[in-house]
Amino acid sequence: MEAARRHRLKDHVRTNWRNVVLICRKCSKKLDGGFGPEGDERLAKALRKHLSLKKGRKADAGIVEVNCLGVCPRGAVTVVDGADSKEWLLVRAGADLDELAQALHLNQPDP
Repeated sequence: MEAARRHRLKDHVRTNWRNVVLICRKCSKKLDGGFGPEGDERLAKALRKHLSLKKGRKADAGIVEVNCLGVCPRGAVTVVDGADSKEWLLVRAGADLDELAQALHLNQPDP
């Protein structure tokens, strides 16, 4: 019994995230960049840099690239706001990252 207790898996992991955003990796790859100051970064990386977010669980918000979400828009990236998942966003290359962060509730202070 004691050996089983030592090797038990965790049933939850804590994060500092106040919100999570899911970004389709396949859409981002198809665009081959299109975001950031030079227009050569993928959306997840450009948004993380723009908001000065760290990577991983210690960040203020989670920006996670996921496998194909199945929408596959031409010239855009599919994005899901974890706080409002009923409507997904189709973000065109070169989109204003301030407006996007506002739409995704990423630049709001903690309550």
